[in-house]
Amino acid sequence: MDSLSQFALGAAVGVAVMGRRIPPWRAALWGGALGTLPDLDVVIDHGDAVRDMVLHRAETHAFFWQALATPPLAAAIAAIEARRAPAAARWRDLRGWLLATFLALSTHALLDAMTVYGTRLALPFSDQPHGLGSIFIIDPLYTLPLLAGLAGALVLGWPRGGRWNLAGLALSTAYLAWSAAAQHHVEGVVHAQLAARPDAAAIERVLVTPTPFNTVLWRVLVMRRDGYEEGFRSLRDGDRPVRFTAHPLDPALREELRGIAAVELVAAFSRGFYRLDERDGTVRVTDLRMGQEPAYVFSFAVARRASVPQPLVPPFAIGGRGDVAIGEALSWLWRRAGGADIDPPRG
Repeated sequence: MDSLSQFALGAAVGVAVMGRRIPPWRAALWGGALGTLPDLDVVIDHGDAVRDMVLHRAETHAFFWQALATPPLAAAIAAIEARRAPAAARWRDLRGWLLATFLALSTHALLDAMTVYGTRLALPFSDQPHGLGSIFIIDPLYTLPLLAGLAGALVLGWPRGGRWNLAGLALSTAYLAWSAAAQHHVEGVVHAQLAARPDAAAIERVLVTPTPFNTVLWRVLVMRRDGYEEGFRSLRDGDRPVRFTAHPLDPALREELRGIAAVELVAAFSRGFYRLDERDGTVRVTDLRMGQEPAYVFSFAVARRASVPQPLVPPFAIGGRGDVAIGEALSWLWRRAGGADIDPPRG
């Protein structure tokens, strides 16, 4: 999730655990700092843009390593806070800081795992990235209850403000549960529609994930060996079937690039939801999970066309959505979420 949401979640956890022992504003600051700490892995240079992508949300987001990091982090916070306490009371809150620290770190990882990106929760025992994909990386309906609860905690103090904070945590968690339920519903509708198609046996995998900032309009991605299809399903579409737009893939190009490290990394990390294509002699690999036609966040130039494709060392990022006007995209998003059967802007 975005940094504001992670800070708000960590701050709410900090207030819930420590808000009765120290002033809520200090508990919120400590919790917010801990809640953003796992994302500092973005400053690590893994050698190239592809590795930087696939190795984000790794050790710093894994429960095992978070558990190992908790005691020194909690001890450091307790030591700093002990300077403010009477000598007889110093270190009495260490147990609370242990709980607050681990919860702030682990809830960060769990929230990230609700997005589609991929979070390696089980390192070092498993390298499998987990990504439910039921919530977009920025969703105001998740973040606003946390911020409202925190505001209540800071303004009203303990214990009344603590109840506001817990209410914010409860509402935001309920929204996550709603997102998973809505995703499950849309998946059922989509799979029933696809099962009735004559080419159902050729479908390799299906992804249902929300469009930006909401859990009403969902993007559907259908992968076949020779192509993929993109469609959209709003919870307000009623009985109208999903209307798909087909895009070709080149199986021969996939075979030509087999063994190129950057391609294999993206193929595995995207769980097979990727595209290989060639433009002006440059071969690109694109993670199709994040973005929509015609532009995606994570797209990389990985080879130059020759008699045999020559790998680019290092590969470099070329993704983004600079070709689509933000106002036009938001207007389409709002209207399509409301049930209007209109095509998205294509840039």
